[in-house]
Amino acid sequence: MSTSLLYHAFGIRGYQYVSSRYEFGEVKFRIIKRKQDLVCPLCGSRKVIRKGTVDRGFNSVPIGSKPVKIVLAVQRVLCMACDSLRQIKLGFADERRSYTRQFERYALELSQCMTIKDVAEHLNVSWDIIKDIQKRYLNRRFSRPKLKRLTNIAIDEISTGKGHRYLTIVLDLRTGAVVFVGDGKGADALKPFWRRLKASGADIKAVAIDMSPAYIRAVTDNLPKATIVFDRFHIIKLFNEKLADLRRQLYHELSDPSEKSLLKGTRWLLLKNPDNLDDSRAEPQRLKKALEINKPLAAAYYLKEELRQLHIQDSKDKARSLLIDWIWEAGRSGIRILQKFARTLAIHMEGILAYYDFSISTGPLEGINNKIKTMKRQAYGFRDQEFFKLKIMGLHMTRYALIG
Repeated sequence: MSTSLLYHAFGIRGYQYVSSRYEFGEVKFRIIKRKQDLVCPLCGSRKVIRKGTVDRGFNSVPIGSKPVKIVLAVQRVLCMACDSLRQIKLGFADERRSYTRQFERYALELSQCMTIKDVAEHLNVSWDIIKDIQKRYLNRRFSRPKLKRLTNIAIDEISTGKGHRYLTIVLDLRTGAVVFVGDGKGADALKPFWRRLKASGADIKAVAIDMSPAYIRAVTDNLPKATIVFDRFHIIKLFNEKLADLRRQLYHELSDPSEKSLLKGTRWLLLKNPDNLDDSRAEPQRLKKALEINKPLAAAYYLKEELRQLHIQDSKDKARSLLIDWIWEAGRSGIRILQKFARTLAIHMEGILAYYDFSISTGPLEGINNKIKTMKRQAYGFRDQEFFKLKIMGLHMTRYALIG
């Protein structure tokens, strides 16, 4: 085997080929380091004395379906310049690793389109080796993202499993990259992020959050000059929850079985966009009948449709006028659930209308959340929480799809 092939095929430079053999299903190449090339790993001096060797095998890129192992008698040297006794630096593999750097690059390329288990089986190594390769790469790339250029960010929590386990995520809305993943939810989860953000000197203009008091307080305390933008998707989601509660309450108050039957099962019709109602299943007709027999439900439904127009107005002034009218209508509806929600919107009016100054929302975080769910299905869960967080921070560079 030529020196050129050692370098171009296996990424090994400065070594000589000795022999090859096929053993236990593996192709093994033995290489050596020339005496004149030995240097001290600490000071780089060539004044060294050889002090024995240790045979080591390193996984390298396969040839076809055959695993390849590089076998080297790793030399230990005594340096006459700095008086150190160390093993030489290999150059083609990192310390305390059983694979070459070329193998590592190949495994990372495969990881872009295969699961950890699939890559491990293809390369005939353990699951933990591929996970270790991915973790080291993600740690180098994403463990400490630069925060200096942050201007607009979104903050939200995501559920990571049963038992109310949450992570708090901060997203850079300019690049779509996750810049922080905190344990739990609420203000405490963001404390490490605020420390790093302050040290970075970033000038945050706007923050998209939901109407959580904990997030409002955290942003106000740490970014007093930033504009808080309450997420429009959370506003509609919150109203839909109130609408579902009202439908449930009205259902229990009805005494006529026929009216109860008509109202039962209309929850998704109430929450659906009117443009998406299915005519073939008579959904518009059924919704119309349910609203005709129940005036409070009809009032709430039409208020929902008006609220959906809030973020598509021509100007902030028009949006303000619409919101004030909406709050007044909800207040005079006599429906306690709607009146309480109207008071909430009145309190947070400036944050809601700030959308017209900064058109941002936490919507992109929903896409991140969907990717996380897909990622968890592909890996059957993550026991290593640090690895899981690093995977989340690299999601903007990844395309996930369920196959099979």
